[in-house]
Amino acid sequence: MDKTAGILFAISSLPSKYGIGCFSKEAYRFVDWLADAGQKYWQILPLGVTGFGDSPYQSFSTFAGNPYFIDLEALISEGLVTEEECNCVDFGNDEQQIDYEKLYNGRYGLLRMAYERSNIFEKEDFQKFLDDNTDWIYDYSLFMAIKNHFGGIIWTEWPEDIRTRSEQAIKSYQELLEDDIRFQQYMQYLFFEQWQMLREYTNKKGIQIIGDIPIYVALDSSDAWASPELFQLDEDCLPIAVAGCPPDGFSEDGQLWGNPLYDWDYHAESGYAWWIKRLSFSFGLYDVLRIDHFRGFDEYYSIPYGEKTAVNGQWEKGPGIDLFKAVEKAIGKQPVIAEDLGFMTDTVRKLVEDTEFPGMKVLEFAFDPRDTGSTNDYLPHNYDYNCVAYTGTHDNETLIGWWKDIDEEVRESVRDYICDYYTPDDSIHLPLVSLIMRSCAKICIIPLQDYLGLGNDARINTPSTVGQNWKWRVKDTDLNVAKARQIKKMTMRCGRLAED
Repeated sequence: MDKTAGILFAISSLPSKYGIGCFSKEAYRFVDWLADAGQKYWQILPLGVTGFGDSPYQSFSTFAGNPYFIDLEALISEGLVTEEECNCVDFGNDEQQIDYEKLYNGRYGLLRMAYERSNIFEKEDFQKFLDDNTDWIYDYSLFMAIKNHFGGIIWTEWPEDIRTRSEQAIKSYQELLEDDIRFQQYMQYLFFEQWQMLREYTNKKGIQIIGDIPIYVALDSSDAWASPELFQLDEDCLPIAVAGCPPDGFSEDGQLWGNPLYDWDYHAESGYAWWIKRLSFSFGLYDVLRIDHFRGFDEYYSIPYGEKTAVNGQWEKGPGIDLFKAVEKAIGKQPVIAEDLGFMTDTVRKLVEDTEFPGMKVLEFAFDPRDTGSTNDYLPHNYDYNCVAYTGTHDNETLIGWWKDIDEEVRESVRDYICDYYTPDDSIHLPLVSLIMRSCAKICIIPLQDYLGLGNDARINTPSTVGQNWKWRVKDTDLNVAKARQIKKMTMRCGRLAED
């Protein structure tokens, strides 16, 4: 049985010159580094347009790409902006932390300059891009132009005529904001042009990209505004209920995400047309697709709109296997990773089994003192072949950070399990990474921070918090030849080398 490996690393965390990782030359160098490290996969985070909180899991569109990732140096080389203009913008002083406020205030101005100098209307490729993306690009560009026109407020607070999309209001705002709409379309054109170039380069290096999509879309999104019938919204376009997770051992109030829930009866009646469109579009961007919160397709947690916590929610039945039968009939069997973490029921396990999608195993969950039995699904000796093993995900502490935070009793149980009583604490990430690499899991994906042995200052996200997440960036010097060789040796020893 073939076994492979890859690295989890966000585009935003790449080193680059102008404030955030993007589709610049550093991205191509990272692909070269992955190839030198013998990796088969590069798993990224969602590429959508981020809003308040900067989370890639709360996007203004399930289809549009994040303009922050557009490579400004490519625009410099095309003569659309100058290096001096870019250098005049303050992107912050810390090369390892993204300053989103400065990014927002500076980067869009440069992109606007490029747009105004681009003569984009003369390009046949631009019109072809619009024609190829009719299903979403016009709604999205109008949505963003109107949103900016009203100072960024959520669309449910817009004037009634445009909130409810009256024909006259749509026409009026299209005329009023024509140039702003075109600017939004231009940024999307650049994003997808540059992304496809990077993806093609990655594939030529023998590396596949694992994309990531949230199960839900944000309430403040062009999807909810343009197609409210897809969601559980009332006549005033406000949610009837929203998504989240129930209270558990980690959170006594549960998690209140606030995303609108799907009207699954409507989706079933339409033959799941929107989901087929969404997944087909995603497979045009990625080689493999990870679907976040997969258990929500079996049962989803419904919280009455207006609740301050998730305590008063209840479980409702999702579409189950019918959705995936419809998708497979429409676009064929596609490679999907089911994010099946959290509380697992027999019906969730049955759904994952019926789809034949590999589920996820996370090593940091294996040593929960509340679940020490030999049947713990996250202990590596219990992995089956059809799974993807991780040391942690974007929501977890880094291995070194986790090791420092667990108590001495748990550390002892970990050392007993791996029969390692001598490795220093600051190097414990290496035997732990090796542990899951030696498992029978079909794929092992290791966050870059865990290969580098970084602490929680390199953590990407802490769930249920805002303000300090999605900011970390790697130092260019960390992506060196010695580290690539070390990773390749471990990958080869564990029988996961991409060349095998």
